[in-house]
Amino acid sequence: MLKILIPIALMLTHAISQAGGEFRHVVMFKFKDNATPEQIAAVEKAFGQLPGKIDTIKAYEWGKSESIEGKNDGFTHCFFVTFKDKAGLETYIPHPAHVAFKDILIPILDKALVFDYTAKD
Repeated sequence: MLKILIPIALMLTHAISQAGGEFRHVVMFKFKDNATPEQIAAVEKAFGQLPGKIDTIKAYEWGKSESIEGKNDGFTHCFFVTFKDKAGLETYIPHPAHVAFKDILIPILDKALVFDYTAKD
């Protein structure tokens, strides 16, 4: 009986943890024309260090546009950050590490698109 209950309990725990819906923070950047490859690489590196500095970040990934349709409107980078809930984002935004990251980003940023949502199944 225990052999059956343990897997069921694990599945329920996973389902419950997914139930409230994780909170996603999607950010896309279009850099200024005069941004150098070194400056852009510094932004990539600094953003990638945030998960190690801000404990409300549950998952992180990023990539550069590889659109074959050419409809990215000049946005070249997408960063996808996952939090347990919206409160995680609310901690992240004013966090000193995030503020310091923006100091690296803002001088070379032309445009940003930010989309936040609660994940649905």
